[in-house]
Amino acid sequence: MADNPIIEVQDLVKHCGKVEALRGISFQVNPGEVFGFIGNNGAGKSTTIRILLGILHATSGTASVFGKDAWEDPVAIHRRLAYVPGDVNLWANLTGGEVIDLFVSLRGGKTNTDELRKRREDLIKKFELDPTKRCRTYSKGNRQKVALIAAFASDVELYLLDEPTSGLDPIMGQVFEECVREKKQQGKTFLLSSHIMTEVRDLADRVAVIRKGLLVEAGAQTEAAIAEMEAEAKRYAESIS
Repeated sequence: MADNPIIEVQDLVKHCGKVEALRGISFQVNPGEVFGFIGNNGAGKSTTIRILLGILHATSGTASVFGKDAWEDPVAIHRRLAYVPGDVNLWANLTGGEVIDLFVSLRGGKTNTDELRKRREDLIKKFELDPTKRCRTYSKGNRQKVALIAAFASDVELYLLDEPTSGLDPIMGQVFEECVREKKQQGKTFLLSSHIMTEVRDLADRVAVIRKGLLVEAGAQTEAAIAEMEAEAKRYAESIS
């Protein structure tokens, strides 16, 4: 059904040795929305996303994507989503263009269709990437561009973005935001993990703030939720100064 959540997390717990990375979090992401998932480094954002991708197995609780169990049925889930981490590693001897085509094909896309070629070329132009260079020559920002171009060129339903603008300059950050808005207009769904408050404020329909494995705020995109995260970042900065 169209009204069913794209992502549903219930009482999710993850223990990493003696560390409680997640302590019983619950949230859902609805079709066609941008869901902001914010918190400081180590708060549990990436752990949650890795569970949704089927990379990590939850200690307890449930995590489903498209109504399927994230751990039991990851192959079917991955065909319908694009994932961009905050630190992209690429094949050193392939060109950026070859990696983009590889990622698209792994998601079931046909890289030789006119529509996909045009979408790919438009994105390469927008992100000002030279796709003929080998990946070993790319800076962190250019590696990030390759992953973003591959994601936005793919015809998928869900985008899992974990600090996706890491390494991008402010202009490219604006290009990223334009791409998210375009996809949202097409009815696509986003889980956007970030600690960049302006990015979340500009894009998210709803926000969840996670701190030390617990959700401390979840609901409509409100200034209160953003302010809570900004205050937490300030307290952390003061604690280490």
